[in-house]
Amino acid sequence: MRLDGSCQCGAVTFRVESPHPYPYQRCYCSICRKTQGGGGYAINLGADNATLKITGKQHITIYHAKVKNPEDARAHRSPGERHFCSQCGSALWLYDTRWPELVHPFASAIDTPLPAAPDTTHIMLEFKPPWVAVEAGPKDRRHDRYPEESIAEWHARHGLTKDA
Repeated sequence: MRLDGSCQCGAVTFRVESPHPYPYQRCYCSICRKTQGGGGYAINLGADNATLKITGKQHITIYHAKVKNPEDARAHRSPGERHFCSQCGSALWLYDTRWPELVHPFASAIDTPLPAAPDTTHIMLEFKPPWVAVEAGPKDRRHDRYPEESIAEWHARHGLTKDA
């Protein structure tokens, strides 16, 4: 599915092909909450990095989050590159060199109507602040940290892949 996205001010637009466009996963970590701000969570989609086309590249800035887990003595720099519009601050996508074939657009930046997910996976709940309500349905899965199931595996389990 082709996804068209943009920042709030329009300085950056992009398009990408996504075999995994269902916005099913909500992340409650402090990085997503603080850089996204919406609903206490962020939703990442899966897409093919080779198809990413960008207009307004000069307006993009990259942030590497500081990751601090309770069991770690100190924070470390995330290899994940969070791309933002330098003009309005909109979060656009995440890219990580450990998985160069993938890019993860934030659902909040997508202008294309996205399909509704049949259920939701709530992740990083260990880091959810008390003021954030988890609105989970009866089929939803909850994880203190990351689930074993990948974005591609979730889509396959639900019969929502091109091959299904």
